[in-house]
Amino acid sequence: MNDAASALVFVPLGGLGEIGMNAAAYGFGPPGKRQWLLVDCGLTFAGEEAPGIDLVYPNLAFLEKERKNLLGIIITHAHEDHIGALAALWPRLGAKVHATRFAVELMGARRLGEPGAPAIPLVTVAPGHPFDLGPFNLEFIPVAHSIPESMALAIRTKAGAVLHSGDWKIDPTPFHGPATDEARLRALGDEGVLALICDSTNIVRDGSSPSEAEVAKTLRYLVAEAPQRVAVTIFASNVARIRAVAEAAREARRDVVVVGRAMQRVVDVASECGYLDGLPPFHSPEAYAHLPRERVVALLTGSQGEPRAALARIATDDHPVITFSPGDRVIFSSRTIPGNERPVSRIINTLIRQGVEIITDRTHLVHVSGHPRRDEVRRMYEWVRPKIAIPAHGEALHLSEHSSFAKALGVEQVLTAYDGDLVQLAPGAAEIVGKAEVGRLYQDGSVLIDAQDDSVRERRKLSFAGIVSIAFAVDARGEIAGEVEIEASGLPQSTREGNSLLDLVLDAVLRTVHGLPRPRRRDADFVESAVGRSVRSVVNGAWGKKPRVHVLVVSV
Repeated sequence: MNDAASALVFVPLGGLGEIGMNAAAYGFGPPGKRQWLLVDCGLTFAGEEAPGIDLVYPNLAFLEKERKNLLGIIITHAHEDHIGALAALWPRLGAKVHATRFAVELMGARRLGEPGAPAIPLVTVAPGHPFDLGPFNLEFIPVAHSIPESMALAIRTKAGAVLHSGDWKIDPTPFHGPATDEARLRALGDEGVLALICDSTNIVRDGSSPSEAEVAKTLRYLVAEAPQRVAVTIFASNVARIRAVAEAAREARRDVVVVGRAMQRVVDVASECGYLDGLPPFHSPEAYAHLPRERVVALLTGSQGEPRAALARIATDDHPVITFSPGDRVIFSSRTIPGNERPVSRIINTLIRQGVEIITDRTHLVHVSGHPRRDEVRRMYEWVRPKIAIPAHGEALHLSEHSSFAKALGVEQVLTAYDGDLVQLAPGAAEIVGKAEVGRLYQDGSVLIDAQDDSVRERRKLSFAGIVSIAFAVDARGEIAGEVEIEASGLPQSTREGNSLLDLVLDAVLRTVHGLPRPRRRDADFVESAVGRSVRSVVNGAWGKKPRVHVLVVSV
């Protein structure tokens, strides 16, 4: 086999240079005839840079062009930043999706609750059972994480083997589910690993991540000694934490009430897969009001301050059946994702003012990360012994720190790559040999748009400086007929001197129109342009900002 025919490449399409929106392509073969895999297809959440946008997906145009050569989509685990973009983007790809049972069941349950979602062909794969897709031999290897059945992915080819770590940690007591499979990872290292594509999320933190079992111990104490109701808000997908809460409730002789559709969906799937066996039945929200206050534990969605999730609605007295009373205890058994600090803080402050006790990870061990710290990453390298290290799942700081760490461990080749880099892993030394088209797509209501769409840019401007709408008619003599209608949104009413801003706008309109030659006044397009420039200038001079100005001129 010649070098071109045995080329193995890695192309990050999301997740390298950011945390979230994970999507990675692996290709084998010569350019033009290369066969591809997509590993994960996740989303992230929009920030202030995209007003009106909630969900952000990776732009997979690179793989769309290779659709006929795309052999399959592999899902390492069922977190939204790894599967959340599938429903929106799968129709553009069309390949079968391979995942473990829990991920398959959860994706199927989500589809039933989303009208119009595509019928994605899902293939259930058992850990430790290798399977082939074209030139790729693939194997799921169990790793500990904050969701059931999280997997590292071994990708074997004639050019060498790659370990795509997915999200993982080393937790000897994961409370529920298997620990990271050290023996299998060591065996893979003995086979020989060409490259390790590895989680960088917590690489800036020394030591090892605390165990999930320690959180379960804390929750048992906090539930047992609470005088009134207890509510625990968590990531809905954290089944180990759901079980820990349920066991704490059982020991304290309390009943568990599940609140929130996402939470109920995960509970249903986890029950179907056996992860909640041996626990008393959970109750629906309608049972909440009929249970004694000292005998209830509510499991809630909304740990990130989502405005329509259960916790936010309860805090604002907008939930149909759930309320809190003074003396109740709310436990935030989660971390706040960067960017969500403000809405979470708003909910916490609202509840405190209502007399509700709030407990977070600032004072108690009620949450642990599902990602490895430096000592755990060191152990992974000792087990796997890769020739090439490529940090993944992190922002620029994380990738840089991970690269330095891997070099210090003596890895033969360390390469820092970002979204869009086409990395050739073999043959020869690993190097970036090209660029792939990457970017972001926005879910805008029911429409999928490019991040560079004019509508988003317009909204950013509107959110900063508002809009002025002006409408008037011009008659055959070039005179303004009737009244000038002016509407302003997002602008202050008065200038610093106390003058009406709308009066200044009206003056600018009249002055501009009357200053034009009469023939020009009958050219509606010309008048609209001239008035728009004048109003923007006047408002900027009085306020210091240039609003969006829309002018409609009608000839009568």
